Amino acid sequence: MSAIETPNKPIHTAHGEGHGHHHDAGEIKLFGMWVYLMTDCILFACLFASYVVLKDATAGGVTGKDIFELPFVLVETFVLLFSSITSGLATVAMHRGDKAEVMKWLKFTFLLGAVFVGMEVYEFHHLIAEGHGPSHSAFLSAFFTLVGTHGLHVTAGLLWMLVLMHQINTRGLNDTNKSRLNLLALFWHFLDVVWICVFTVVYLMGVL
Repeated sequence: MSAIETPNKPIHTAHGEGHGHHHDAGEIKLFGMWVYLMTDCILFACLFASYVVLKDATAGGVTGKDIFELPFVLVETFVLLFSSITSGLATVAMHRGDKAEVMKWLKFTFLLGAVFVGMEVYEFHHLIAEGHGPSHSAFLSAFFTLVGTHGLHVTAGLLWMLVLMHQINTRGLNDTNKSRLNLLALFWHFLDVVWICVFTVVYLMGVL
């Protein structure tokens, strides 16, 4: 038996098949992520449709023009959009194989995402403290549900990011972690696109 062969096949052939198997698994995960994002699009489309239908159902209470603080939301928007840039920089560093840079930009992304969630929690707390909670009108129920659902998605992304940073720190930029980082970046960019729609439909149109 040749030294470069296993009992069944050459070593280089087995290695090639292993690499191909990993490549196929990565493509399946990517396809699965796109399927998930499509279902999330349906979810958010339903929430947007509900909000548009109910935005004038204020039950004689406050409207968006009364409660929305556009400068505050603009800052919130720029924070999330900038986190998309730092997420992209982490992906670029990943392709260079620079683990330190990946970790640095992921930490920046996490910090910006946490600031965004903190601002959203502050906004919700402020509205509820002022007596404008989700139970006061259909408009407020639709608002809290739509914006809150997006906030929960960002929070889930932050938890995912923490786990991935631990995995990269302990195992390095192996093929599995690279695939996970690509999927996380895709999810994060999707949340930015959804937020632009939220900002436009809910806040910008709400103050006009």
